[in-house]
Amino acid sequence: MRVLLLGAAGGIGSAIREGLAGRYTLMRLADIAPLSAPGQGEETVRVDLLDLDGLAAAMAGIDCVVHMAGVPVEPETNAWEQVLPANIVGVHNLFEAARLAGIKRVLFASSHHAAGFHRRETPTAETLVPRPDSYYGVSKVFGEAMGRMYADKFGLQVLSLRIGAYRERPSDPRQLAVWISPRDMVELVRCGVEAPDFGYATVYGVSANTRTFWDNSAVAFLGYQPRDNAEAWAAEIMAGPPEAPAAAPFQGGGYCAKGFVGDLGRVD
Repeated sequence: MRVLLLGAAGGIGSAIREGLAGRYTLMRLADIAPLSAPGQGEETVRVDLLDLDGLAAAMAGIDCVVHMAGVPVEPETNAWEQVLPANIVGVHNLFEAARLAGIKRVLFASSHHAAGFHRRETPTAETLVPRPDSYYGVSKVFGEAMGRMYADKFGLQVLSLRIGAYRERPSDPRQLAVWISPRDMVELVRCGVEAPDFGYATVYGVSANTRTFWDNSAVAFLGYQPRDNAEAWAAEIMAGPPEAPAAAPFQGGGYCAKGFVGDLGRVD
């Protein structure tokens, strides 16, 4: 197995690099930011998501692309202008380069913010219908749609990872449901890389949290079995400040609350 990891210098990318070191014949590490020297079985390459030809060249000889690059959060200012290049144009380039290079499988770093305006009691199957809570969420809906089209039209195998709150530990009440630990994030990627053949699928990137909103039983073929649980921090977190009223009903939390002018009493 030969894997290309885009965004290898970022937080999640660095964890994947460390956690899967030595597992595959080749781990090619790519980023626009500097990378540390390659270890055994690694190669490093500088790649810009806006350079289609460079992306295709970086994919030469690769079996699976793990995409963890781009803008990782909703920017505080000029959000659309910042999201547009990497998360829209760059994501088109990702899938087109994969097609040109004859890649078999792409793992796309989506986000639960692609469906953040679903209420917390909404069944998981219904949340697969996009309901973005931000420009960042919109960009992830776009990436999922591109992946679906490239799977249907060109035969790529595409797994959209709707990543929850990735960090060392949860820090607020909502994260007791949506948190994913670094260890579980690495395991989810491993499962996606090594899963049996499929067409297109969406999986929620979440740890084994007691309070989780999401059920991944529909993608059991991945074999993903998270080990960590945010409940270990529940007593401490619940003793702290409550969520803002505009954030608490929705899966996207604070992203939904920013600029919110909706009707909290509406049931849909």
